[in-house]
Amino acid sequence: MTTTDQPAIDPLTLGHAFFDRAREKLDMAVPAALTDPEQPATRGDIDLDPDLWTAAGVIPARPAAVLIGIVDRPEPGIILTQRTTSLPSHAGQIAFPGGKIDPGDATPLDAALREAEEEVGLDRGLVDPIGYLDLYCTFSGFRILPVVSRVAPGYTLTLNQAEVEDAFEVPLAFLMDKQNHALHSREWKGLRRRFYVMPYQERYIWGVTAGILRNLYERIYEK
Repeated sequence: MTTTDQPAIDPLTLGHAFFDRAREKLDMAVPAALTDPEQPATRGDIDLDPDLWTAAGVIPARPAAVLIGIVDRPEPGIILTQRTTSLPSHAGQIAFPGGKIDPGDATPLDAALREAEEEVGLDRGLVDPIGYLDLYCTFSGFRILPVVSRVAPGYTLTLNQAEVEDAFEVPLAFLMDKQNHALHSREWKGLRRRFYVMPYQERYIWGVTAGILRNLYERIYEK
């Protein structure tokens, strides 16, 4: 681990302090905008350049849910996955367990838990949901509802090799330190968009995943 990878330990990211704070800030109310593209979402891929939504001509309409699984240790970690390089979209990228909401899913939480079981074999009995973050819209057309959850530390994973190449934890303290939230930019369909990047060791966390993590930081520590 390099010097820049050392997490800045904030007492609010340790033990139950984070979970207590998250329960105060979040709830399990599902926003109507999840299934209604006519209603505005509060967060998305171009938070930093909101006027680009119109220029890009993107109308995200596909509901999805992801699990932000925070492992309940004295120094908690967030479970992330690396997608396989053979997937048709977002191949090889760092992601949360999750995916599109199916008709048989009773709630977005059920979708996130089902996907986590299918992708990495995470036992839903070890997951304690805390609350939903803001709805997050993506350039790829999804309206993602992240669910923040506490995960018991005794979990084991079995990866679905067709979808997930690896699964790992990144320290919550590192991800919740805004000094580790770098801003990068790139061209996309003739437009220059900015996005967050949170490199950790050999892991390049960026795009949707980094944007959702930034939202987690702002909701828990800044609002």
